[in-house]
Amino acid sequence: MSSPRVYLHALGMVNALGSGLDEIVRGLASGIAPGMGHASLGGAQGAFVGRVTAALELAPPAHLARYDCRNNRLLLAALAQIEPAVQAACARYGAGRVGVVLGTSTSGVGAGEAHFLPQASEVANAGNAPFDYVQMEIGSAAPFAAAALGLAGPAFTISTACTSSGKAFASARRLIHQGFCDAVVVGGVDSLCELTVRGFAALESTSVVRTNPMSANRAGINVGEAAAVFLMSRDEGPVALVGAGESSDAHHISAPDPSGAGGELALRAALRDAGIAPESIGYVNLHATATRKNDEMEARLMARVFPHGVPTSGTKPLTGHTLGAAGATELGFAWLTLARDDVPLPRHLWDGEADPELPRLDLIEDARYLAAGRYVMSNSFAFGGSNVSLVLGR
Repeated sequence: MSSPRVYLHALGMVNALGSGLDEIVRGLASGIAPGMGHASLGGAQGAFVGRVTAALELAPPAHLARYDCRNNRLLLAALAQIEPAVQAACARYGAGRVGVVLGTSTSGVGAGEAHFLPQASEVANAGNAPFDYVQMEIGSAAPFAAAALGLAGPAFTISTACTSSGKAFASARRLIHQGFCDAVVVGGVDSLCELTVRGFAALESTSVVRTNPMSANRAGINVGEAAAVFLMSRDEGPVALVGAGESSDAHHISAPDPSGAGGELALRAALRDAGIAPESIGYVNLHATATRKNDEMEARLMARVFPHGVPTSGTKPLTGHTLGAAGATELGFAWLTLARDDVPLPRHLWDGEADPELPRLDLIEDARYLAAGRYVMSNSFAFGGSNVSLVLGR
């Protein structure tokens, strides 16, 4: 039996495609992402990344100045886009009944790098820039957002690597189902930093050119940064979160189970929770990192869950892999196909050279729109075998 529905009423986004839904929709349609390209990050010279190019001029209010860092400015840019809906929820339910659940994996680590690297290099006047450890404390994102918005409900941060913000939706829904909240600000945020770029490079998981998911020539990820936030409540709206499935296969600290068995459990749990058959899904946003092992695993499990095929795409060539923000960002793209009639299914950008060792998926390379009555799915998989799948419906 499916769980009582909750609805996603408003969406704020900022990523390599742009800031705000209209700009991002145009980028999705054109396949042009201004923030994708080579950039220098401290000692990581020439990395190909997904950078937010929009000006992040919105600073925390004075009483939260100690939180000021790029990660939190990304978050504020996304929150500003949904603040009217959040304040309306506060007026209706009271600030104590509106919670915050966010995912992140880096928080403000970049702020710590900027502060301490000059000291390590013995640069004159090093360490004079304002810095507070709270800027990079992983758990600070949700409490900061709650304080910035004046919310007094439960506020906590989830950090499960690349499933962080996907799992945030399952957690936020539980807060509503169990009566702790009437509405929840839910999503994720992550900012670029040298730690993650160098870390993934050390794992030989990064590509020096634009990422190429599901291709025989795939060579790894482009690390990206983004923020994506929704307002969730049980009040009826155009788009509902109808299913969520989570699993943990713990196959390896960084490599996925090659069979995709754990990921398949999450997909089937989401479908079961939604009370629908695989044939009801009209689009799947793939995790599609373009690493050798992730794409192999995901292609195999998709072929088993959807033996008759389903339109799919991996959107990381347009944003980079935004790590803790990936689940919410990619669910946002799926949400747009339901919430707006002018949004086609996101295209799969790649070189078109299919890997003969993988099951062939229905990758979207032309203009298509979601068929009437269909649902959409978004998948996220992470280090340590953490898996989550979410299903949205009109």
